[in-house]
Amino acid sequence: MADKTSKKSAKVAKKAPKPRKAVSKSSDHMSTSMLIEKKIADLGDWRGERLAEIRKLIHEVDPEVVEEWKWMETPVWSHEGMYALANAHKDKVKLTFFHGAELPDPKKLFNASLDGNKRRAIDFREEDKIDKTALKALLREALAYNTKHSVPKSKGSRA
Repeated sequence: MADKTSKKSAKVAKKAPKPRKAVSKSSDHMSTSMLIEKKIADLGDWRGERLAEIRKLIHEVDPEVVEEWKWMETPVWSHEGMYALANAHKDKVKLTFFHGAELPDPKKLFNASLDGNKRRAIDFREEDKIDKTALKALLREALAYNTKHSVPKSKGSRA
């Protein structure tokens, strides 16, 4: 009987998956902050300027923000969980709030992703000017939401 058990154990051991090798990421060699700065510089046009402006406002509102580099070179900002991300597209810079559907938006900044029950976004086009006061208020609401609710945490790196 013990012989059969040891044979089964040997088969199970043979079927166990081999550990994956760690895949080196470009972010292993650069800090998140440097990656975001490089992305801004590489854009080299109004989209880079807009992304830098958004990032500056985020840091003004949340000096303890955690910057992360995720999902196909996307800057993500976290504090007690992720609250915003930004993507540069051909004709816009999209700022997405993870829990935007839960946030008050009295100045009606949200103009994209309005049909979902969780996220909301702001599409900034080249000719648009950022309402800094209203955006800062929305960022503060996102921070307050994360502080009051159980939002999934993400491992990030300090800015």
